[in-house]
Amino acid sequence: MSAVDELLAAFRDYLRSRSDPLLRHFLEGFDWPMEERSLAACDLPAVAYLRTRNRAASGAEGALLDGLYRSADLLHWAQTYGVTDFGSDFLQRYGWVELFGTRGHFASEEMAGGFLLLGPDVHYPDHHHEAEEIYIPLTDGSLWSKDAQPFLPRWSGEIIHHPSNIRHAMRTEDQPLVALYLWRGGPLTQKSIISGRMQ
Repeated sequence: MSAVDELLAAFRDYLRSRSDPLLRHFLEGFDWPMEERSLAACDLPAVAYLRTRNRAASGAEGALLDGLYRSADLLHWAQTYGVTDFGSDFLQRYGWVELFGTRGHFASEEMAGGFLLLGPDVHYPDHHHEAEEIYIPLTDGSLWSKDAQPFLPRWSGEIIHHPSNIRHAMRTEDQPLVALYLWRGGPLTQKSIISGRMQ
């Protein structure tokens, strides 16, 4: 079994271990056996935050982070935005990898899942998309806003739900963010619609 196969198994097992009703409903009926695609590894500057992270993480989130760390160099990291969207500084500290979905390492037309990376001192402004979304931070200390409400700290293991077309934003302070994400119920490759301003 390759490191990427092991990461998918760890991702699946982590989600199955959670008892949250919203998460269980979101995943209900999803067929985990998926065909693997041959994707070339693609690196991004933001992946450096993952490689240099404090390895002291513990618990289920720490174990999943360790699996991501082990496979980071094999993954196809990507960015949705360009310099004209948010500027080059944002792009140096932003990236994601789709583990499964319409363009991920494993093929699924039903749902997309993977990991988001944001470096320190990043403001990802208000945006929305048709797909319903769940985030689970695997690191502590990031700030999240939904439906134009004030930013609130969210912690490792918290489940953050964004219904279809609800505006949401994220901000980091002195620590990077690594978060698991899931998308369903809308175009799985849609570029988010930006409704907020960079700060």
